[in-house]
Amino acid sequence: MAERDNRRGRGRDREETPEFADRLVAINRVSKTVKGGKRFGFAALVVVGDQKGRVGFGKGKAKEVPEAIRKATEAAKRNMVRVPLKEGRTLHHDIDGRHGAGRVVMRTAPQGTGIIAGGPMRAVFEMLGIQDVVAKSVGSQNPYNMIRATLNGLSKEQSPRSVAQRRGKKVADILPAREEAPQESSHVAEEA
Repeated sequence: MAERDNRRGRGRDREETPEFADRLVAINRVSKTVKGGKRFGFAALVVVGDQKGRVGFGKGKAKEVPEAIRKATEAAKRNMVRVPLKEGRTLHHDIDGRHGAGRVVMRTAPQGTGIIAGGPMRAVFEMLGIQDVVAKSVGSQNPYNMIRATLNGLSKEQSPRSVAQRRGKKVADILPAREEAPQESSHVAEEA
């Protein structure tokens, strides 16, 4: 019987759990007024990702900061979404995201650009594994709304492979053909 329990226990340890990185975005001290005075608590906002295309966010409330962060991290791991990335470093196309009064604009960027985004959006991109992106928050500066708007936009992201599969075509038919650089300058040099 003990051997059977040990085998079960080892199976749990062997489960492949991807390694997640987490980023604390905001901590808020909240108070509740009661008969004897005020009771203070803390609310935490955390972004979690595997830096390979999966990201999620969560919020947690507790009487102590570490407990609030732990609850937020667990909630974030439960709410993970997968986002297709171009070459594993940037977005496939420009996208807008909205949530409430929060609106964000995210644009694909050439290699070497880096993450040009502020605050909560930067945390989402870093945990997602994006290396090159240009983003702007227009509207609400509330970190909760900014993160929700960012994830709303990222959920609209589509890879050429998924579009081609949906249309029943090949990826080469979907992507625009790369135009050759015009060689007029060489013809002009030959004529002169």
